[in-house]
Order: sequence, then C-alpha cells, then structure tokens
Amino acid sequence: MAVGRLPAEQSLRLSPDSAVVLGRAAESEFADDRFDNAEYLAQQSLVRAPFNVQALRVLGLAAAEGGRKEQADDVLTLAGNWSLRDDPAHAWLMDYRLTRGDYRSSFAHADTLARRREDLRPQLFRLFTVAASTDGRALPVLASLLEAAPPWRSSYISSLYQTESGLSVAANLAVSLQPTESPFSNAELTELYFQLLAKNRLQAMTAVRTHLGRPDVSMTLVNGEFDVIHQPVPYEWRLFTAGGSVAEILPDEIRGDSALRAQFGSYSSARLAEQLIQLKAGSYRFSGQTWAEVGDPGARLTWTVYCFETGAKIGESRIVTVPGEQRWKPFSFSFEVPTRGCSAQWIRLIPNPGDRRTTVVGWYDRFAIVRLGRRLMTEANE
Repeated sequence: MAVGRLPAEQSLRLSPDSAVVLGRAAESEFADDRFDNAEYLAQQSLVRAPFNVQALRVLGLAAAEGGRKEQADDVLTLAGNWSLRDDPAHAWLMDYRLTRGDYRSSFAHADTLARRREDLRPQLFRLFTVAASTDGRALPVLASLLEAAPPWRSSYISSLYQTESGLSVAANLAVSLQPTESPFSNAELTELYFQLLAKNRLQAMTAVRTHLGRPDVSMTLVNGEFDVIHQPVPYEWRLFTAGGSVAEILPDEIRGDSALRAQFGSYSSARLAEQLIQLKAGSYRFSGQTWAEVGDPGARLTWTVYCFETGAKIGESRIVTVPGEQRWKPFSFSFEVPTRGCSAQWIRLIPNPGDRRTTVVGWYDRFAIVRLGRRLMTEANE
C-alpha cells in the first residue's frame, strides 16, 4: 500500500515488476513528455496485467504523439470501452472522431464526459453548439443524444441562449425533437419562446409554433375556458401574484367549473394575468363572462389588448359589475389590429389602483376572440 502512495519513480525502484506501479510510471513519463519511455512502461504493465486501463490509455496516447493515429484510435477505443470513467481516453476519442466528421461517435464520447464531469460541460456544450450551427450533419446526432434525456439536457438547452447561433440551434432542436419520445417539455419550450420574444424574433417564434403545433396556430386565444394550464407560456395564461393581489385558476362558486379568480387589494398597477396572441391586421371582438365576488371588479380590473412591438393600447374592457350579484354575465369589446407594428399582441388583466385601497374579487371565464367583418365591426361599436 505504501508503494502506491510514493512518487512513481520511487515506487518503480521498490516494485519494478508491479503492473500497477508500471502503469503509474508510464502515466508520469507521458505527463513529462517522455513519450517513448511512457510507451515502453505501458507495454511492460500490460504484459503483466492485460486489462490495466491506465496503461492501455497511456499506450494509445503515446502512439498518437508518435503520429500513429489509427493505432491510437484502436487502442484508446478499447480503453474507453473498458472504462467509462477514463476521461483522457474519451476526450482524445471525442476530438479525433470530430476531426474525421464522425459526429455520432464523437458526441457519444462527449456525452460520457458530460455525464460525469460538470466542470467540463461548458466546453463540451460549446463543441455541440458550434458543430450543430455549422454542419447540418451534427444536428440530428445532437437531437438523438437529447432524446435519451441525459442529466445534462436542461443545462445544455439553457446554455444555448447565450449566443444568437445557440438560439437558432435551440429552435431547430425543438422542431427535431417534437416527433420523438422526448420532445421539448412545456418548461423548455416556454424558455425558448421567451428567449425568442426577448430578441424580437417573432417570425422564428411563429415558425417554431407552426411546426410544433404547441399551441395550434389556428387558435386566436388559448385556454379561454381556463382549464388546467397545459400549453407553453406565453401562448398560455401567465398568472401573477404581488402584494395583496393574486390571479389563480379555481373551481368557481356558482357553476363549479374552472375559471379565473382575480383578487386585487393593493396600490400596484402590475398585471395580474397575460397571454400573447398573434392576430393578423383586422377587426376583432373579445368576449367572455364575469361575476363579482367582492366589491366592484369592473371598476378596478380591466382586460386590455396591447401591440407587442409598440406597446400601443388597441382595446380594453368596460365591464359594469354589480357587487354581490351571484350570477355570470356576458361582456365583450371590439378592437382593431393595425397593419403595421402589431404582428403580436398582449392581452392583459390590468388593475386600476384608484385613490384609495379597496379589495375586489372578480371571476372570468369562457373567453373567445373572433374576427369581425366591416359590417359587424360597425354594429359592435354602435
């Protein structure tokens, strides 16, 4: 046991016939760039213990330094197959296979490293991204790795948003993985959508949504019945809680169906609920149902439509509620989507704090948005 703790040179003097000592000495010689010595000592170790992975790896790396790349590939492949924990062997194989354009094998060795070594993940992730963004052959291989749901999947997808090329790779991966058994989760897709939105990549965002059907592009409004949230945000309802205000989906007290309950009781004008919609230029009617549980929510809570690009308000609800009236009542309002600067829209529930703090609670359900013809738009505004 003492021999194993001594420096390799001293251990070799004390136990020159030990396969373990010879392997350690070979590795030490290789580290000091004495490649011929390293190769000889590795060979001697393998004579005594043919399954010594350390010696086998040094033998392969020494062959590579001597310019015998094909021999090194054979030897290091054997070392890598014998031990998934031999990082230097897998690293060499990853690089060598990458230079030969063998993405499947190179990425397999990179996956082995990424599963074990979190400290290596940043550089491995860069390798994946550069390859996938510059060579179309690499993307399907990367997608197949992610389909297996490795423990580094979520970290890698999040890392893609650091660069424009990475963002494009993420969008392509979402499309590639959709028909597999491991498509982007709602959380992963939500992150992608918000990253595209933050960079004003609305066309790319629409293209991803169209390819995935998440949600279906034919829907003008998603989840107008306020069922359980099952689509990725921001195309699904995003609900907020702040101070004395909260929006949540609950069974309502009249029909027992799920509906949106919004409670406002602060001075904040921060939104309580929102959803991104993508309507073409034209006239529309927003309709729904509401009832007042506490106070007069119609006076304090307003459904408002804004253009995404400009922030211009293009429509808002004017609901007359009767405090304490325990029944659902319909409401609607019309709005016009302009031809320019409004390729996407936010619909938001916005509080009106007023002059004094008052708690109100309103319920909302059965929302819909329909396109209007010119005649219907005129009638709606009369």
